[in-house]
Amino acid sequence: MSRRAARSPRPVASKKTQGVCPCGLPEPYADCCGRFHRGEAAASTAETLMRSRYSAFVKRDEAYLLRTWHPRTRPAALDLDPGMRWSGLEILGTADGSAFHSTGTVTFRASFKGGSLHERSRFERVDGAWVYVDGEFLD
Repeated sequence: MSRRAARSPRPVASKKTQGVCPCGLPEPYADCCGRFHRGEAAASTAETLMRSRYSAFVKRDEAYLLRTWHPRTRPAALDLDPGMRWSGLEILGTADGSAFHSTGTVTFRASFKGGSLHERSRFERVDGAWVYVDGEFLD
């Protein structure tokens, strides 16, 4: 009978070591916006959709961005800049956009290397799912 050396168990990444989601919430990406990107869940509020879309820009997930864009305003394709480095999302305000509404707005500031984007985005429900309609750039 031969003896094998005992193997150390492979370390399992904990929620703390996985880091927070790009959207700024203190959950790992896989449990936060990743589940929306993978199609395992749908955003329940306009703000949640806004956060997941920001994370999709960070991850360059063009398919998710197009899938969550209102059909009447959705472009045929996106040309995401591979050099764009998003660095943070700040939600400045919301109006409506809950499970009890059919429309909502989210005002946010998204920071990137060299500047920021300040926008008020409009969202609507289509077939029960929140989608991005358009946005107004703010100073």
